[in-house]
Amino acid sequence: MTDIADMAANLRAQYASALKRFTASSKAFEVVGSAPVEPLSVTPKVLYVLDSSFNPPTLAHLRIASSALAENPGPSSRLLLLLATQNADKPSKPALFEDRLVMMDLFARDLRSALQSSAGTSTPDTLPQVDIGLTKKPYFIDKAAEIETSGVYPKSLEQVHLVGYDTLIRIFNPKYYPPTHTLQPLEPFLTQHRLRVTMRPDDEWGGRQEQEDYLRHLAQGGRESEGAKKEWAQRIQLVEGKAKDDQVVSSTRARQAAKSQPNDLDLLVTANVRDYIVSHGLYKED
Repeated sequence: MTDIADMAANLRAQYASALKRFTASSKAFEVVGSAPVEPLSVTPKVLYVLDSSFNPPTLAHLRIASSALAENPGPSSRLLLLLATQNADKPSKPALFEDRLVMMDLFARDLRSALQSSAGTSTPDTLPQVDIGLTKKPYFIDKAAEIETSGVYPKSLEQVHLVGYDTLIRIFNPKYYPPTHTLQPLEPFLTQHRLRVTMRPDDEWGGRQEQEDYLRHLAQGGRESEGAKKEWAQRIQLVEGKAKDDQVVSSTRARQAAKSQPNDLDLLVTANVRDYIVSHGLYKED
């Protein structure tokens, strides 16, 4: 237990230092950690990007990431866990950015362990590398452009952004693209990169048919008047989310459990993330 506590303390110091350095720099994107710690020498062919507040990372994040990586197993795939820190000069709530970075690191280790177990392999070097990154850019297309030009990855590398259906709706909302308020700014991204969209059938977002119809409308040219191209639909993959009877897993529920029902964390977050939340008393206060 002491070794785990020491590791967590070392990680927190490491990420607190990295966060401070990144905040003071002119960089808009930086990879500040990786699992395994010694990066793999394999050149990636596809980069999966999971952009979230990770407050905390949950089993829902695990499901989204592992299902995507299962489509391209092996070290030629890479996963980037991306945290936006536009206000990194201010304390973040309810968990500090350095605590989130530690949880992202622990989550990355748990994810690789889960992938190793499901693949039935004893050789971790056959698994995808998981990177932990920071960005100062608030908007989706700007984040993708920074990743592309950062020099961290091959410039021609295809990015596959892992998003929920609610995020897809925001991405295709012209109000986020001033001053023209058209969807034309999406063209550079959707020419080279892709979206993998987890469907969210519910009262707010409609059923599966409605969500499939949304993409079909794009493919049939229904958004051309707003600057969208119908061929963009070929760059968007809709995938199943949780099964109807599966428990709802979210960061909000994990925070609520940490505050009042810590035993429920086992159903909401990975083991190392749970231990870190409990041992550091995260989310006890509003």
